Amino acid sequence: MSAIGRSSRGVDAIREAFAGAGREGRAALITYLTLGYPTPADSLSLVPALEAGGADIIELGVPFSDPVADGPAIQRASHAALGAGVTPAKCLDLAARLRDAGVIAPFVFMGYYNPIFDYGLERYVEACAEAGVDGLIVPDLPLEEAEPLSRACQEGELALIHLVAPNSPPARVAQIAAATTGFLYVVSRMGTTGMAVDATEALRERLAGVRQVAETPVALGFGISTPAQAHALADMADGIIVGSEVVRRAAAGADGLQAYVASLRAALARE
Repeated sequence: MSAIGRSSRGVDAIREAFAGAGREGRAALITYLTLGYPTPADSLSLVPALEAGGADIIELGVPFSDPVADGPAIQRASHAALGAGVTPAKCLDLAARLRDAGVIAPFVFMGYYNPIFDYGLERYVEACAEAGVDGLIVPDLPLEEAEPLSRACQEGELALIHLVAPNSPPARVAQIAAATTGFLYVVSRMGTTGMAVDATEALRERLAGVRQVAETPVALGFGISTPAQAHALADMADGIIVGSEVVRRAAAGADGLQAYVASLRAALARE
């Protein structure tokens, strides 16, 4: 397995992606796609389309049977991928093949803890690094139980990206912000992915508070699907995460997906 053409890896690659977007006067665009959806072969054309459209960082979903943080679109994609035989090992193989095909944007595997635990923490992190994965998001892993995986990621130079919930008190936000690497994932609202979010004053104030204690870039996700939403939120965070709508549009093919991602990227310029 290899990661051809990349000058940096792991935490450094993610840091450089945010820095590059900042130099261009915009928020970084982070897109999510479930690996193996609509089919494993489709991933090999759809993920390059995300990069070609302008995604700075690409979250790759590792299918799981009980994706509790995900809304209907991603749940359906995950179950379809599982039905097609997509396993963590297959996801690692797809990531490596995408690297060999020339995709250089940072990859972040978003997956649940049980498959990682079954794989073996150190072994999983080593396999991710070998396949060209730069970081992990594990939405069902509480901070209090994250130390073993955090240690493995640190040794493997992978980012372990933590999430901040809307109801997290300030002391908890500061604790999570101190522990995250790569970036801090701020969940825009309660519930699962896919429900719309608006650029309210309350959200602006919450993000301002998060950024006061953040030691990494801050990215906002859950419920962002249109260029207009992305534009309205772009000055609140260092990065904007779009997932469910990307997954919905994946079935239409690479060209349409690339055009959609390009429209999001264009909307992220800060006025």
